[in-house]
Amino acid sequence: MKRVLIKCGWLVTLDPKIGDFKGGELLLNGNRIEAAGRSLNATADETIDATDKIVMPGLVNAHMHTWETALRGIGSEWLSADYFKTVHGNLATRYNAEDNYVANLIGALAQIDAGVTTLVDWCHSITSLEMAERAVDGLTDSGIRAVFAHGTAKPMSQTSGTPFTHIPHPRDRIEALRKGRLASNDGRVTLAMAILGPDWSAWDVVEHDIRMAREFGLVSSSHTRRNEDSMNPGGYARMAKEGLLGPDHNLVHGTSYDSGTLRMIVDSGASLTSTVLVELHHHIGDTMVAAYREAGGAPSLGIDVELYCSGQMFREMQAALLFARGKEIRNNVLRGNTHYKTIPVRSREALEWTTINGARAFKLDGKIATLSPGKKADVVMLRADDVNMAPVHDPIYSIVEIAAAGNVDTVIIDGVIRKKDGKLTFPADVLKKRLGELAESGARIMREGGYKVETAPQ
Repeated sequence: MKRVLIKCGWLVTLDPKIGDFKGGELLLNGNRIEAAGRSLNATADETIDATDKIVMPGLVNAHMHTWETALRGIGSEWLSADYFKTVHGNLATRYNAEDNYVANLIGALAQIDAGVTTLVDWCHSITSLEMAERAVDGLTDSGIRAVFAHGTAKPMSQTSGTPFTHIPHPRDRIEALRKGRLASNDGRVTLAMAILGPDWSAWDVVEHDIRMAREFGLVSSSHTRRNEDSMNPGGYARMAKEGLLGPDHNLVHGTSYDSGTLRMIVDSGASLTSTVLVELHHHIGDTMVAAYREAGGAPSLGIDVELYCSGQMFREMQAALLFARGKEIRNNVLRGNTHYKTIPVRSREALEWTTINGARAFKLDGKIATLSPGKKADVVMLRADDVNMAPVHDPIYSIVEIAAAGNVDTVIIDGVIRKKDGKLTFPADVLKKRLGELAESGARIMREGGYKVETAPQ
């Protein structure tokens, strides 16, 4: 296997046994990290000069509906009801397998471009195995590491037949994927189940879906909603009581949960993913990064939908950190305590939300998210001499508070360079063609749905 030595300007490993420091070297052997340290004295087949760069683990986007890529920005002034009516009640029903393919391909490439090496694709437009297969094809062709969380379509306009809330997750599709192309847990693309969960489905469906996920050895993930709107008020407590809630389950949002529920989730070992930018956009109740952290949890972060906001994880991380800091400082005063003498939420913690915690939520932390020997070679390099970055005094501060997607110079996933010198290595002619197909896909879907984007008042 090819050995590649990276000479770093700053090396951020996030591995406490190795540390983070100025200078340093990272040695890759094929698709794995062989060594990391200050001076490795290693021989290599290739040496990369990254002495003007910060070398770090790739970011983990722990929740994104990548299939909506062709609809970017159309919901910038929507509320929740607009989303459910327009997307799930209309536009999603116009999708076909090729729409899923091109959306996942371009959406995943955009994530790579912005420094994400692992994407949890929560794909809930699926109505057939063909649609699922083509969605996986899009992820595979992009080169990203991905968890394909197979979901089911939710036609909110459904007026006859069995409502989606009472339909169990389709066993035939999960079985076909799990016994076929996604049988391995060590592949670059792996499988999870995006289930309705207790807030969105009848209890027999909850039991069926959780037990099926466990039968196939899969992490299950579910959206949450306000308790008063839930199909099963107190459903997560019931899950815990009946042994259905554990480390193999991931909750998304939880913006209406009280401290007792959050502690119960933490105690169960389940994970919680916040999508801060979207939640601040229109959710009722605070984003749960601060409260979940206070309950003893380790939050992860995701983008959710690009209909409302940027798909850049650097912005998501920065927003999450600022919210958590502000919330904790205000709460401290409301408790009658004296003012903090030091900042209550450190920058390194936010970087862990965006790397280690997202990996842990989907049982990938043993493989990725730190630059540790033996782990997969998923590496990002940021230009430290860009005008918005220089000078770098502390690389953690520069990554978390200062950096943006435009500073991403190089992205390596599974030992393969997917972005170099600030440009994707994906074939330019194919990318141009696929971008045209994405535009055509979005235009056709909106045309068939009779939807026209309303511009903001002038």
